[in-house]
Amino acid sequence: MGTSVQVTPLSGVYNENPLSYLVSIDGFNFLIDCGWNDHFDPSLLQPLSKVASKIDAVLITYGDMLHLGALPFAMKQFGLNAPVFSTEPVYRLGLLTMYDQSFSRKAVSEFDLFRKGEGIVIAPHVAGHLLGGTVWKITKDGEDVVYAVDFNHRKERHLNGTVLESFYRPAVLITDAYNALNSQPSRQQRDKQFLETILKTLEGGGNVLLPVDSAGRVLELLLILEHFWGQRFLNYPIFFLSYVSSSTIDYIKSFLEWMSDSIAKSFETSRDNAFLMKHVTLLIGKEELDNASTGPKVVLASVASLEAGFSHDIFAEWAADVKNLVLFTERGQFGTLARMLQADPPPKAVKMTMSRRVPLVGDELIAYEEEQKRLKREEELKASLIKEEELKVSHGPDNNSSDPMVIDSGNTHSPLDVVGSRGSGHRDVLIDGFVPPSTSVAPMFPFYENSLEWDEFGEVINPDDYVVQDEDMDQSAMHVGGDIDGKFDEGSASLILDTKPSKVVSNELTVQVKCSLIYMDYEGRSDGRSIKSILTHVAPLKLVLVHGSAEATEHLKQHFLNIKNVQVYAPQIEETIDVTSDLCAYKVQLSEKLMSNVLFKKLGDYEVAWVDAEVGKTENDMLSILPISSPAPPHKPVLVGDLKMADFKQFLASKGVQVEFAGGALRCGEYVTLRKVGNPSQKGGTSGTQQIIIEGPLCEDYYKILALNVQLLGLKTLAISYIRVELKLWATGHGILERNMALWNLSSLAGAQQHFLDSKLLCMLSKSFFFTDMHSDYRNFRILISLFQMDFGIAISVSV
Repeated sequence: MGTSVQVTPLSGVYNENPLSYLVSIDGFNFLIDCGWNDHFDPSLLQPLSKVASKIDAVLITYGDMLHLGALPFAMKQFGLNAPVFSTEPVYRLGLLTMYDQSFSRKAVSEFDLFRKGEGIVIAPHVAGHLLGGTVWKITKDGEDVVYAVDFNHRKERHLNGTVLESFYRPAVLITDAYNALNSQPSRQQRDKQFLETILKTLEGGGNVLLPVDSAGRVLELLLILEHFWGQRFLNYPIFFLSYVSSSTIDYIKSFLEWMSDSIAKSFETSRDNAFLMKHVTLLIGKEELDNASTGPKVVLASVASLEAGFSHDIFAEWAADVKNLVLFTERGQFGTLARMLQADPPPKAVKMTMSRRVPLVGDELIAYEEEQKRLKREEELKASLIKEEELKVSHGPDNNSSDPMVIDSGNTHSPLDVVGSRGSGHRDVLIDGFVPPSTSVAPMFPFYENSLEWDEFGEVINPDDYVVQDEDMDQSAMHVGGDIDGKFDEGSASLILDTKPSKVVSNELTVQVKCSLIYMDYEGRSDGRSIKSILTHVAPLKLVLVHGSAEATEHLKQHFLNIKNVQVYAPQIEETIDVTSDLCAYKVQLSEKLMSNVLFKKLGDYEVAWVDAEVGKTENDMLSILPISSPAPPHKPVLVGDLKMADFKQFLASKGVQVEFAGGALRCGEYVTLRKVGNPSQKGGTSGTQQIIIEGPLCEDYYKILALNVQLLGLKTLAISYIRVELKLWATGHGILERNMALWNLSSLAGAQQHFLDSKLLCMLSKSFFFTDMHSDYRNFRILISLFQMDFGIAISVSV
């Protein structure tokens, strides 16, 4: 039986709710993503609360609310106690995202939600979308379970595209249908419209508000604006307003190796850091924006949903001005103000709750201080009672053995003997005529001998005495300065360190929406057409669809149901589906004698080898493989591994051919050149294709070198069973004439199963393709030797 795989959605199927899925592989439970929405709705976490204690590991895909928002809450409230795996940018930027969310809520409300398998291999791969975004590949017994949601195949300014296309035939692929019904314009067209819209608003005297996330897609927008402002020499100010804006940019500057090739290359060659921005000002407080220039400006403010944060307050101020523009770059979550404003047509007025925190004064302050004193006294009394109980327990109820003030009346020894006999424990203080009650605890200052326990390693200690409490960790982390070690900006730290008594004052108002509202897709996800193309190329054996509207999920499901050899699943919340592979996998034990004679070859992420052996069973019923007693039958030739040009050079030199490396190619003699193209080990573990290209004019050296190279490949246990000839003729002034895919079977040509090519056979094949109308303009042949994992072919093409 194959590897057992079950998938149970906990949130985010047939809707756009946060993502959270339980994936069990041979009994090992993975929680992949642990998201929450901007409403912090506890009801969404009910399915997670039921399975939190059973989770063995957590995999986080992206550092935004929809993928990790509920993780702190689940660890605190649900007892989730499992190792969490993510890329470093996801961890760092996710931390900043959660702090920004916490600060935004704490500033306007009493928010305290975030106060504090054997043989399984997990591997992260590039997903695009967000910095450090991950496609998770979980491998067990040679079968791959791939989790890829919100991926982006497009290369952007700060990110490379996903490597999902390099995967081939995984056992299970879990992906989303979020964008299945959407289409996107080209990047150039989208950027042009985006920048022209902003510039038109600024030139008209209006302000531009971009509600953004804290540390995700905002990075792409910052680079676009920075580059455009530098090209056009614009003077309109750009502000990035967030509680963690400067900390975010400080982190980003150290993660260039996680970004696009162009950014990394620019830093390597000229030490040019793309995030040393000249036109963007970082702000951490609304008052800083109020004190800035009063003219037209661009403000990127968190939070993207407009439910809280600086974007919420700025929208309330700017919405009534027809010259202003609110430009949404991502779809708002359901039920949020942003989603309401993105409706068609948008509302003309919205009700908003404006909240702010103010210090307590007068009678309220006095009442608060008295209440705090009362609570402090109750805590002290409670602590003293607990301490007294602990002392009673430590001394025990037995008067004779534990109470240092009681003399054993049945003891005939003198008081001095009593004192001396207890030298190893309590040294009692005795007063004539006074016997304390049995309930008293050491009223006369007893002496306790300090006896330490020792073992072979030294003094025995209690590890709990050295554990740093959560409160201490919070205080130690809140340093001012915003450096790269996880410290925060001064304004952000003040929100946590501020102990002044305060309260939240709220009022509702109706905001007239007269400003322009525009949505442009900068979410960084592949569109529907690309998703279908990529998934068709990956060709999973079983496809599980999650996260997307019911329409999008059904659309993608029906599309792939029409494709053969793909099983499609779209489970509901808490519905467990069994996607165990139909393949059979066996574990066998190889004897040491057999292992010493096995020659392994690298093939993608694996090593393969021919094994000729006899199968038996050990005492514990495990399959055992032993060497065979008779000679092994011949194997069908298979080429495995990388072709090395150095081997070609050494072999040709031994045959008397002058060879040298020049410009990345192997020059053979005066006219012939050998080149190698392709990569045998593509990312994702699939097997690629290599080609040895032989270039030069038709001459004896050409055929000789070709035959020698084929002979070299034959010496590597590879023989040729067929020849594929592809002829393309480019006639000068006569258009294109093509003759493709003529196939010869060597056994029919020469009466044998497998043969090596020689110059005569090549001449025969090439001449058989000459036509009576062929012009003298054809001078060179180009012969490609294509090496595949399980076969071998030669393609002959004619070019001018």
